Amino acid sequence: MKKKLLVSACLLGRKCRYDGGGNYAPGIEALAERFELVPVCPEQLGGLPTPRTPSERVGERVLSRDGADVTAAFRQGAERALAIAQEQGVACALLKERSPSCGCGAVYDGTFSGKIIPGSGVAAELLEQNGIPVLGESRMEELNQNPPF
Repeated sequence: MKKKLLVSACLLGRKCRYDGGGNYAPGIEALAERFELVPVCPEQLGGLPTPRTPSERVGERVLSRDGADVTAAFRQGAERALAIAQEQGVACALLKERSPSCGCGAVYDGTFSGKIIPGSGVAAELLEQNGIPVLGESRMEELNQNPPF
């Protein structure tokens, strides 16, 4: 039986990005051969529409480019993603880097200037706090070769 891997739905090419596009990650097929993929989009799970105004983390809050505080939706989506991960018994998560919900280790700085700072997205942070290892898509090959579980 394959271990389960929580995956940002956009990495599978699903059109759930803020701009209505996807972030298809070449190489995802290799992971699908080894793992059962469990797709999630925490932003959609939190009730945000697609497309939506881009958002970035500012400390503990998440603000959209137009200044709206969307923290509650991001937290709700993170909680729902965690619930799915726990219900499905995932071993690990592969999430979209730099995202305000899925980013792990680095996120945009909240100024909408493209500057990246150390930090994690709301969902990535919650998953890690609950013992689920989180990797960004740039570590996909590493995950396939040497999983952290």
